[in-house]
Amino acid sequence: MTQTKRYFLGIDVGSSKTHALIVDENGRCVGFGKSGGGNHQGVGYEGFFRVIEESFDGALNVSGVDKAQIAGAGFGVAGCDFPSDRDAHLQEIAKLGLSCPVEIVNDGVNGLLAGATRGVGVNVTAGSSNNARGRNKDGKEGRIVGNGALFGEFGGAIEIVQHGLQKVNHAWIKRIPPTALTRIYLEAAGAKDEMDLMEGLSNGQYHLSPFLAVRVIQAAREGDAAAREVVRFAGEELGWLAVAVARQIGLENEEVEVIQSGSVFEAGGIITAPMKEIVLKYCPRAKLIRLNCPPVVGAVILGMEQARFDGYAVRGEMVKTVKTVISKQ
Repeated sequence: MTQTKRYFLGIDVGSSKTHALIVDENGRCVGFGKSGGGNHQGVGYEGFFRVIEESFDGALNVSGVDKAQIAGAGFGVAGCDFPSDRDAHLQEIAKLGLSCPVEIVNDGVNGLLAGATRGVGVNVTAGSSNNARGRNKDGKEGRIVGNGALFGEFGGAIEIVQHGLQKVNHAWIKRIPPTALTRIYLEAAGAKDEMDLMEGLSNGQYHLSPFLAVRVIQAAREGDAAAREVVRFAGEELGWLAVAVARQIGLENEEVEVIQSGSVFEAGGIITAPMKEIVLKYCPRAKLIRLNCPPVVGAVILGMEQARFDGYAVRGEMVKTVKTVISKQ
C-alpha cells in the first residue's frame, strides 16, 4: 500500500507582512502565499485571521496540496508575546480547519529555528522593531520583552527613526551641530521647518514611517556624525539583546550561534560591526550568522517538530528551493 506523502506548513506573521510556506517531507518547497501584517496589537484578531487565511490559501493554491495532507503546522506570530496571548491566537488558527498538530510561538523564534544548526542559540531580529529569543540544548528558553523602546530594547527600524528624530531636535535646539537628518526628516514628513515638524509630530498631524531608517543609515554611510551615532547605537543595542538572552540560557561561555534576521541587517557592517563588538566582548566564543533564508522556514521546522519529523535533515533542501517558490508569486 502506497503511503501518502506528508506536507508541512509554516506561517510567519509579522507586523508588516505575513508569509506561508508548504514543504514536502523531502524538504522541497511547493507552495508559498503572502499577505499583510498580522500583529493583533495593530489589526486585532480579525486582522490576524484574515492574513493567515489569505497567505495559507495562496500557498495551498500554488502547491495543489489538500489541507488534509498537512502533517504539522508551525506559526511564528508577532504580538504573541505572553502566555495570555496564546489561547486567543489558537482560536483563530483553528478556523483554518487544519487536522494536524499545531504550535504557535513568537515570531522571534522563527529566525532561530531557521538559522541555527539545530535550533539552539540566539536569534536577534531587527525589522520594523526588534526582538530576541534563544534556546539551549536542554530546551530552556530565553527572551526579551520584544516591545521596543518602552522597555529599553532598541535596534529596529522604529527605534532608529525615533533616535534620529531626537538628533534632529537636538540640532534644532542647538544641543548638537547641524545634521543632514534634519532635511531628511522634513522631506519625509512634508514639514516646512523644524518648528512645523515638531508641532506636527506632537499633535499627530505628521507621522514617520519605519522605512525612514533606510535614509538614516544612508546618511550614516555618507558620514553624518549624528546619523553615525544613531546607527552605531542601534548595532550595539542589538548586540546587548543577544548577550542578555545568551546569559539567560547559560550560553555566554559556549560556542553560541547568534542569528541575525530582519531587514535592518541588510545595512551590513555599519550595523553588524558594533553588534559584533558587544557580543564578542561578553560571549567570546559566539559565532554570528546572517540568516540565509526567509524566517518562514523556521515556522515550517516548528511544524515538523509537531509531527516528530526532523526538519534539520531536510533544511538544506528547503533553503535551496524556497527562493524558487517565492519567485513565482
